[in-house]
Amino acid sequence: LWGTHPAALARIRAAGTDDLARYPELYADRLREAVSARFAVDVECVTTGCGSDDVLDSAFRAAAGPGAAVSYADPTFSMIEPLARMNGMEPRPVPWPEALADAGRLLEGDPSLVYVCRPNNPTGEQAPLAWVDDLLSRIGPEGPLVIVDEAYADFAGETLIPWAPEHPRLLVARTSSKAYGLAGLRAGFAVASPAVALEIEKSRGPYKVTRLGADAAAAAVEDAEGWMARTVAEAVASRERLTGELTRRGLPPLPSRSNFLLFPSLSGSARDDALRLREHGVAVRPFTGIPEMGEGLRVTVGPWPLMERFLAALDAERGS
Repeated sequence: LWGTHPAALARIRAAGTDDLARYPELYADRLREAVSARFAVDVECVTTGCGSDDVLDSAFRAAAGPGAAVSYADPTFSMIEPLARMNGMEPRPVPWPEALADAGRLLEGDPSLVYVCRPNNPTGEQAPLAWVDDLLSRIGPEGPLVIVDEAYADFAGETLIPWAPEHPRLLVARTSSKAYGLAGLRAGFAVASPAVALEIEKSRGPYKVTRLGADAAAAAVEDAEGWMARTVAEAVASRERLTGELTRRGLPPLPSRSNFLLFPSLSGSARDDALRLREHGVAVRPFTGIPEMGEGLRVTVGPWPLMERFLAALDAERGS
């Protein structure tokens, strides 16, 4: 909701004929190099894709074949179950509270792949570092591949990327869609050991990131002028202020380390609430099956004037 990273936009506006008439780099080396420099990892540890969804899809195929089990704490990113099924794998959800109480629950039944969203989508909650360390300590070099999806990690101020090159079964996935405002470009990346990164590159194939997409995402990742850092700071401040406003209205959201808040349904039907709020010009996403609240609404945090519009719509709907 803060718009697009200006360095990325400048690269797109400067596009010439060669940017469209010629093929891009096979494996988006420009973006790989930018990630390597930003996070101080070897470039051989970086893999890229057409959005982080593509990275996840390729990682699923690289990790195992049809019939393998994919374990994850539920609820989480809605694409995980479809990705498992599209790759002929068996999704094995573990209730979120049970998984957080004991990381070993995600390893029951010998899955080939374990997925962890950190911070979690749609709840915004973040598994502690000690929990992740406990999970990884239970996995040997032949164990399941652990994917930690850090799509929202910029808003949490904490990353596991430095862990990834040293652990033989860890992949940390990132997106340019959230903090950088580049959802339309579809440019994602991940960091792992060189061996794991190579298998994912082989699984996804060449030319998955466009020339402009790779260059623009690289400029954003470099963040030379600090735009992303300032935007993230504003988003976190807006998130905390909105948390207070929702709590004051008797709608306390779950603790969030992301750029969104999940708060209780107004009427008991999150879908009906979302439809009514849309009539006020406000889009929120309904969710069901949330352990802490049943049905809930997820609102993306934006600049405070937009949050005031959201709160006005919320108040109008509650008063109707």
